[in-house]
Amino acid sequence: MSARRDLTLTARLISRDRLKGGDAPLHSLAYERPSKTQMRRPITMKKLFVLLSLLVIASLALTACGSSQGGDLLSQIKKRGYVVASTDPNYMPQSGLKTDGKRPANTKCPSDLLTYDEMEGFDVDTAYEVAKRLGVEICYATPDWDVVTAGSWADKWDMSVGSMTVKPPRPDHLWFTTPYYAPTAVIAVPTDSTIASIADLAGQSICVATATTYLDWLNNALDLNPADIYAKPPEGIKIVELSTDQECPQALAAGRKEFVAYATSITVVEANVAAGLPVKQLGDPVFKEPNAIAIDKASSFDTAAFLKAVDDAVKAMHADGTLSKLSIQWYGSDLTQGLVK
Repeated sequence: MSARRDLTLTARLISRDRLKGGDAPLHSLAYERPSKTQMRRPITMKKLFVLLSLLVIASLALTACGSSQGGDLLSQIKKRGYVVASTDPNYMPQSGLKTDGKRPANTKCPSDLLTYDEMEGFDVDTAYEVAKRLGVEICYATPDWDVVTAGSWADKWDMSVGSMTVKPPRPDHLWFTTPYYAPTAVIAVPTDSTIASIADLAGQSICVATATTYLDWLNNALDLNPADIYAKPPEGIKIVELSTDQECPQALAAGRKEFVAYATSITVVEANVAAGLPVKQLGDPVFKEPNAIAIDKASSFDTAAFLKAVDDAVKAMHADGTLSKLSIQWYGSDLTQGLVK
């Protein structure tokens, strides 16, 4: 058999009526040459190990490069000459549209983004100062808040400068800088309301913006430093969610009756009162919220250098008093102290 190593002895049953001549035996033995598949040499363990090793190395390389396949974000920003910050167009005094805003002719901002000359507010100015320290122009996108906090921005904007509180689960999908200011949260009611305390709101309906820390607090699910939470929410309440914080006082001013109070930042309530809306703060602040600039972890660009540059800018703005000046300008008090560690 050694001389015929390439042949395989196969026993075949051959039916008598299929044989020519009719006198063949009922069964016969025949040799068949093996098929191409049969002639293939088996993969040795050594080859299999090498193949698997190469696959593992390739997989690790793709994983390492996956988050930076678009290159370095900071380099891209400097190359195009502008950085895009998401913010709220209806969240004064943090951010809003200028009534007399005019788009400059020489702006680098794409037509679907707003310019610094078209917006105003503390967050707007903070983003402008960060961009100035990066050496680029600032442009603003205005997506819905719940879209911003969810992450996975598809590279539509580079950072969020929208008074975002650093709290779980946001750090799971967003990078955060050093906080740039920390206001407190309060409850507000109509000026003619007979409600005298937060406890009096038990069983009542309260308005709040969706995807906010104020909503978490009302649901008794706010995950912050316990020292920053000053009060528990009223019991048995019904929650009315609207898209933005300012929609709650605006709805009350318009005569809507489906809620009797709203939860928001003290800066919003103070701005509402100053603007002549028929509302007032109810009791003391209920918690403190450290707000920071956010950057998307799901960016297709490498964000490490950009995150560091923005964080360095925030720290420099704390150190040189820029943030303090902006806070006093927009809020009448300094809400930026004690945030740099």
